[in-house]
Amino acid sequence: MYTTEEKNEDLEDKSIQSSTTPQILKDDNASEHEETKENVFSETEEAKPQVEKSFCPPQGTMNNIITNGVFLFMIWCLTWSVSGHDSLPDGNLFGLLIIFYSAIIGGKLLELIRIPSMPQLPPLFGMLLAGFTIRNIPFFSEHVHISNTWSSTLRNTALTVILIRAGLGLDTEALKHLKGVCLRLSMGPCLMEACSAAVISHFLMNFPWQWGFLLGFVVGAVSPAVVVPSMLFFQENGYGVEKGIPTLLIAASSLDDILAITGFNTCFSIVFSTGDILSNILASFRDVIIGVLVGIFLGIFVRYFPSRNQTNVSLKRAFLVLSMCISAVIGSHRVGIHAAGGLCTLLLTFIGGMSWYKEKIRVQKIISFVWDIFQPLLFGLVGSEVSVTSLKTNAIGICVATMSLALLVRISVTFSLMSFAGFSFKEKIFIALSWMPKATVQAVLGPLALERARISAPHLEPYSKDVMTIAFLAILITAPNGALIIGILGPRLLTRHDPKEMKLELTRLELH
Repeated sequence: MYTTEEKNEDLEDKSIQSSTTPQILKDDNASEHEETKENVFSETEEAKPQVEKSFCPPQGTMNNIITNGVFLFMIWCLTWSVSGHDSLPDGNLFGLLIIFYSAIIGGKLLELIRIPSMPQLPPLFGMLLAGFTIRNIPFFSEHVHISNTWSSTLRNTALTVILIRAGLGLDTEALKHLKGVCLRLSMGPCLMEACSAAVISHFLMNFPWQWGFLLGFVVGAVSPAVVVPSMLFFQENGYGVEKGIPTLLIAASSLDDILAITGFNTCFSIVFSTGDILSNILASFRDVIIGVLVGIFLGIFVRYFPSRNQTNVSLKRAFLVLSMCISAVIGSHRVGIHAAGGLCTLLLTFIGGMSWYKEKIRVQKIISFVWDIFQPLLFGLVGSEVSVTSLKTNAIGICVATMSLALLVRISVTFSLMSFAGFSFKEKIFIALSWMPKATVQAVLGPLALERARISAPHLEPYSKDVMTIAFLAILITAPNGALIIGILGPRLLTRHDPKEMKLELTRLELH
């Protein structure tokens, strides 16, 4: 026993000695690295200010709340000092600030509500309820007023920002790979829901056919504000990435909105025009051609101006895109060619963004910041348009029935169109149910007919109110429920693959 122990000790000593030379270098480097880390940490600890926990002055969350409150108050003070009476109760700026503040607070409060094992509700739902609350509380409803001109301009600007994001969000590579599936998913459900809503509203609500199709294109669009964040989350965690389901839904949502907005603009020009149907259809084709030609020209222009050797290229490009597109959309409404502005915006952003490469992401970040400003205004204004006193119980039931039947048609058509695309039964169910949330496009298009009817055609106001009510109910019902359904069913119905393993497999294939 003693001899064997000595042999083992000798072997261990030899092994230790043989490995000392490389370890000496490692230990020296490690010790130097640890010393530098200790010095850095000591310096950072010395540099950090020692914050004492005290209630006066308050720290942490309370300090943040007070600071933000003072910021909001100073914004009102600045607007009052410049505009005067318009920033006081009954003024346009006062109403705009109240709706903006309340929508932001409503969205933040909804973010704080977290139910265990349940996905988070979209903040736009809280913004919508905030505007609805302001309209139906007696004190606020008496003093919060916004003129039709202001609200129409803000909604059209928000529509322009949505179209810019849709145009910049179109991925040419994804469209090349997914081709027919993406076109089927973006066009089929939207067109079938629009047609079914037109038929149902014609027989159930006594809508004229042109108003039925206008309503159909209002409710026929899916909401990227609900779908895209969920798909990005699934993509990061590897759910459905093998068959490209998140990429498919992100790309198709932009095309779906483009089709719905184009169809709405065509029906809108037909409904509010004075003339026969043939001349209205020809005028719509004229608007489309003008929008396409101007959009292609401006898209080629922003590809080369400003040049890449200039400073702040992304900021200049974002300003050019915003100014051109807002001028195109609002200017086309002022001139009377309603369908031209939206198409011009889409082609301008798509053609221009094709040659921006990595700089396109920076432009998208600037546009998303602008959307963060207009989103609370948009949903707050939509919520403030709906009054409880003007709603009738039978009208609400008919509106919900019309929307629900059209939505069932959309879900069934989506499932059938995905049956020949190589997806499993569970994946087809997930795609069909993910294609139901509605929010942004409905918030923009829903009130447009009502505003136009109030200005130029008061006899059409009952139809436009029903369109507005259905758009509001569509957001109220499908946005939160759609977000919950996507968040709950995604991990259960989609096959998960580790994103790291997928990247390793792709690199191996490229090497071979």
